[in-house]
Amino acid sequence: MAEVKARVGVIGGSGVYEIESLEDVEELRITTPFGDPSDVIVVGTLNGVRAAFLPRHGRGHRILPTEVNSRANIYALKSLGVERIVSISACGSLHEDIGPRDVVVPDQLIDFTKKREYTFFGDGMVGHISFAEPFCPVLSELVARAVEKVGGKVHRGGTFMVIEGPRFSTKAESAVYRQWGAHIIGMTASPEAQLAREAGICYAAMAHVTDYDVWHESEEPVSVEMLLENLRANADLTKRALAELLPMIPGARNDCECARATEFAVITDPKRIPEETKRRLALILK
Repeated sequence: MAEVKARVGVIGGSGVYEIESLEDVEELRITTPFGDPSDVIVVGTLNGVRAAFLPRHGRGHRILPTEVNSRANIYALKSLGVERIVSISACGSLHEDIGPRDVVVPDQLIDFTKKREYTFFGDGMVGHISFAEPFCPVLSELVARAVEKVGGKVHRGGTFMVIEGPRFSTKAESAVYRQWGAHIIGMTASPEAQLAREAGICYAAMAHVTDYDVWHESEEPVSVEMLLENLRANADLTKRALAELLPMIPGARNDCECARATEFAVITDPKRIPEETKRRLALILK
């Protein structure tokens, strides 16, 4: 593994394409065995802590949710030494008491996507990870505290429904997701969360609510104009919360199982795994 550049990674979602307060900045263009990440990775110091920042949709928002190369994004951050990832996401609310401009730190996920690359495994190597708790509980609690510190309204826990996009839901779909018990809806937490788990990286989401999706009878259905207006308001909160969060993150990871997720994942006879596959996954399974 190369020199550690940063222990903490931030994947910026819609509306968060750069962090202006980063100091001592280094831009890194990384190529991975799974292709190129969404953009250059910016490594810099925020409130005394080195962090790696990657805009999920690329600067200028050029990449559809379905087109995001999550395998390359997670692999590239892993190659820099990242052990924890904070995912910044825009989302819609599926609950009356979760309003626009609130922040949800989810603890569960329903994956309803259809056209993505979901695993690093394959090509002669079979692996299975435990994913009962898709978000790191330790990192999630720190994210919630940081948002509270800067005055944000936080909802701890909740189920994140992830759809393919890029269109928004129909009213019938939104009603079904509510019946399933989902609290918020977005388009990018999957496969990021499971790939981070395969890579042994703690992963938590700071999900910013922009709208009530389309289920709410007394509220205007989600539109691009509404989403953009609330994204702008949320972006400042995000950056202030990150400045609070980074110094709160401890060095050691002793209180969660994320780092050991792949310890017993591979069930393929090692003698039958192709050498090229072993090389490609050496970083992930080190």
